[in-house]
Amino acid sequence: MERRRAAMELDGAIGGDDDSEEAADLFRVIGSQLRLLRERVGLTQREVGDRLGYSEDLIRSLERGRRTPQSEFLDAADDLLEAGGLLRAAKEEVARAKARARVRHPAWFRNYAKLEADAVEISFFSTLTFPGLLQTEAYARTTFASRQPPLDEATIEQRVTARLARQEVLTTWPTPMVSAVIDESVLCRAVGGQEVRQGQLKHLQHLARLRSTTIQVLPMDCEDHTALEGPFILLTPKGRQQLAYVEVQSVNRLITDAEEVRILAARYGSIRGQALSPHESLALIEKLLGER
Repeated sequence: MERRRAAMELDGAIGGDDDSEEAADLFRVIGSQLRLLRERVGLTQREVGDRLGYSEDLIRSLERGRRTPQSEFLDAADDLLEAGGLLRAAKEEVARAKARARVRHPAWFRNYAKLEADAVEISFFSTLTFPGLLQTEAYARTTFASRQPPLDEATIEQRVTARLARQEVLTTWPTPMVSAVIDESVLCRAVGGQEVRQGQLKHLQHLARLRSTTIQVLPMDCEDHTALEGPFILLTPKGRQQLAYVEVQSVNRLITDAEEVRILAARYGSIRGQALSPHESLALIEKLLGER
């Protein structure tokens, strides 16, 4: 059975207006039901993920009520966990909660987030962290919790929720073509500790096997690095010309100038040529996970 998408969507920020609070309560109830049903049949989170084609991190987040399960997941989990229709019955309520809940991004990021949600193609070049669209919950939380000056807990929770919500684009149909070139140093850096790093690598391994996602690693022994100026993102919204986005420290910029975008697109093509192939990149990820 072909493995399904590893990322699920979380729609709406937890906290804020009444609709968001009601949605959060519903997701927590479904998560509790999922955990109890799983434990009743004697399966671990990893076993459920393996049998349904999802990552262990996703199952963990679902049980905590931090992500909204799609209808196909509720159908599959209902059968696997012998729920007798209990999980299927929640599909309509989840759909209504999804429609009511609102995702809250920082004001400076909203324009990009809207374009990303409507993109048919998204390309990442990452040199310090994994792309937000590909992050696990634990990894995302670490990136926000380690900010200086520190963010308050409510802001961290809101931004983690919003980042996970963006991952909806990986599960909607038609799914955009997503490619990422990630510097090898990112895979080796123990952001959040070894457990968080291992979970992120496992998630990346899962994503690398999706038909719509291409993962490549730029090796540290690359002698002719053509993008030393830093990370960037290319995206093509439906029916519009390709755009670019760059973000460093507290400075961010959405690039619409055709010539600037052309240069970055050409640079990305060069980077892909210098990176390991998707097959070689997956082998490296598995080696770092101790599977080879």
